[in-house]
Amino acid sequence: MELSREQQKDVVVIKLDGDMMGGPEAMKVMDEVHSLLDEHQFQVIIDLGQVKRMNSSGMGILINALTTYKQNGGLLKLANPTPAVEKVLNLAKLTEIFECYDTLEEALNSF
Repeated sequence: MELSREQQKDVVVIKLDGDMMGGPEAMKVMDEVHSLLDEHQFQVIIDLGQVKRMNSSGMGILINALTTYKQNGGLLKLANPTPAVEKVLNLAKLTEIFECYDTLEEALNSF
């Protein structure tokens, strides 16, 4: 999985590309979360538009990121899930935990 970030006004967008299946992906995402917190970036969106597959380990990565952000006074939202990822999020009822938006623009406007 590849990870990139971009600044959109006061919000940082983390773009993920590939499969979220645990392992090294977890470290990449959590390293990025901690870096952003160190930089005092407290408004973050994770863009899932290029995530092809996600398993329970991938869900754990997102939950850890959300928990870390909340504990540090930040907001983390999800945007643009692919149909396969949206299905997993709905089945696991993660849409009740996360603020999840169909598009990146909707997520940006929610801040």
